[in-house]
Amino acid sequence: RESRVVLGGGCCELLMAQAVAQESVKTKGKEALAMDAFARALRQIPAILADNAGFDAADIVTSLRSEHSQGNHWMGVCMETGSIGDMRKYGVTESYKSKLQCLTSASEAAEMILRVDDIVKCAPRP
Repeated sequence: RESRVVLGGGCCELLMAQAVAQESVKTKGKEALAMDAFARALRQIPAILADNAGFDAADIVTSLRSEHSQGNHWMGVCMETGSIGDMRKYGVTESYKSKLQCLTSASEAAEMILRVDDIVKCAPRP
């Protein structure tokens, strides 16, 4: 049984986005473009959280990115205050196994869409 947890509020997604973006700089070719797109998609999670809660997503995400760039990786979207906060202090956690499965499923779905897109773009066979 898996008992590990990760901090919620979008902080782990922002941390993953930073790691992917750092690795994409070291990667050559089209793979780097795909990595950048994946990092942008991960950065959207905190914005979506803030937006769904009715808060100013742009303001919250820019503050959150600033905190993360300073090494405060435990900061996330705080639903109580409408700003950012320490997810450890608020006790906001998510199941590691659930988060891993969500990321795996999302990347598999994106890969399937790209494969279907390639098939649709192919010229018809005689």
